[in-house]
Amino acid sequence: MGSNTDRSPHYGALQDVVDGLFADTCVEAVRRLDVVIAAEAADLPADLSEVISLLPPGTYTRLRLCDQINSSIGGHAWGQVYGTVE
Repeated sequence: MGSNTDRSPHYGALQDVVDGLFADTCVEAVRRLDVVIAAEAADLPADLSEVISLLPPGTYTRLRLCDQINSSIGGHAWGQVYGTVE
């Protein structure tokens, strides 16, 4: 990858993981383990797997999960490369 502003082919991959976890409108929260399994199933690149591995144990609403993921992405300055989640 050239720089931290070049879009990765994996841009939006974390959004797909989040959308999949909350696809059922009845789901109000997910466990960290659910997120890790979904990320592994998505075959994410190492950088994005690292973002997921940094999640602290616990239960996450969509908003809390997005905040945690976006915080990690921002901390690595990867927003332009991989995108943020909502």
